[in-house]
Amino acid sequence: MVHQLRRIGFGLFTTLAILAFAGPGHAAQERFEVSSIKAVRPTLVDTLAALKQKDVAKARAAFHRYDSAWNGIEVYINTRSKDMYDLLEHDLQARIEKGLEAPNPDTTKLAADAQEMLNKYDDAIKMVSAAKPLNPLYDDVARLRIVRAPLRDVAPDLKAGKLADARKAYEAFDSKWDSIEDLVKARSADDYVAVEKGMIQIEKALMPDKPNAAEVTALVNDVMSKYNDALAAVVKEARNGK
Repeated sequence: MVHQLRRIGFGLFTTLAILAFAGPGHAAQERFEVSSIKAVRPTLVDTLAALKQKDVAKARAAFHRYDSAWNGIEVYINTRSKDMYDLLEHDLQARIEKGLEAPNPDTTKLAADAQEMLNKYDDAIKMVSAAKPLNPLYDDVARLRIVRAPLRDVAPDLKAGKLADARKAYEAFDSKWDSIEDLVKARSADDYVAVEKGMIQIEKALMPDKPNAAEVTALVNDVMSKYNDALAAVVKEARNGK
């Protein structure tokens, strides 16, 4: 397949990049859950720094990266502490997103909110680091969500007219697909084949100078649906302790 040939050399799993954030001498000692959650932290640091500089555009971009990365690992926090999850997701994140969307964002107030969020995120890291490991299947859930994250940006980027970003987001998903495709195939061979076929179609649909946004969105949604079926199966297994 065309996209498979392009992915030669990308077989190393996403975790190598994630573990790099943990620093020399620490990655091998930390379980995937801890290193993955720590890997998201720099996006909050970047958000806070941009707000202190009163650079709203940079803050929005950094916080978008946070949201995308958080979507991959939030399952760990939600599973361990609903209160911590609600605080980070529904209180602090929602507050900052609303503030950044305002016509004239109050960067001083948002910087204070971002600092509070960073502090609470550090508390979450401490909580997870001190806790006993979860069912290993939760790592598979996180892996699937981490790889899926850039695919979620393709349609919104196209809608916003950001073609280069849409292509980059798809390529990020495509390059990481190899690392989790066996998880999808193990749950449903039919869904696996459908995702592979859909990926080829998305790649072709994104090639024109002016892609048909409606067509690409429909293809992405179809791949996402099949992918999410496999993800739901792994989530169910993790919760049932299988």
